Amino acid sequence: MTSLTHFINLLTGKFSNIEQYNELSRKSKVNVPYAEHVNTVCNHKIVNLPNGFKGIFMLEESYYTLKGTTHGAPHLFLFTEEAEGIRLTSYEIPNGYSKDTFTYNNLTEVDFNALKPSEAFTPAMYFLKDGVWEGGSVSMFSPILKFTLWERFSQDCLEVTETMEVNGKRTFGYDTPIIYKRT
Repeated sequence: MTSLTHFINLLTGKFSNIEQYNELSRKSKVNVPYAEHVNTVCNHKIVNLPNGFKGIFMLEESYYTLKGTTHGAPHLFLFTEEAEGIRLTSYEIPNGYSKDTFTYNNLTEVDFNALKPSEAFTPAMYFLKDGVWEGGSVSMFSPILKFTLWERFSQDCLEVTETMEVNGKRTFGYDTPIIYKRT
């Protein structure tokens, strides 16, 4: 099994942080949203991939519920195996879709040549350390808006830490990682 295959096998599927959320709720210390991820490989829905293409496209559907309101955040990611580790490149939502309609079930064939890498997101790099993949990136979405991503992936769980800062002041994010387990 290649490193990329191992990495993708950890990420593919349905995940939630229900255990973490319930534990924090019992302690009256809810400081994260209830969250779900549905990660699906979608290369077979992308036409005109270059001959010998070795990357793996994944559609990540994220749903966050906070104070009774749920919002979705879909992402199209390309994972590639590099000499130094696994690279995650974020792509723009393809033309014809919105953040409300971009789901795996709605996804029809998309032309590879029409896909656009995100100009704002700095590709993340992941490294295998003691059986756990970890890594992330820092992106400047604007001169004053900084997005930091740090993740750890293992057989047990996906740990995700995301923060947004405006002029150095955190406007989004949580003090602890969101802990997703396979459902």
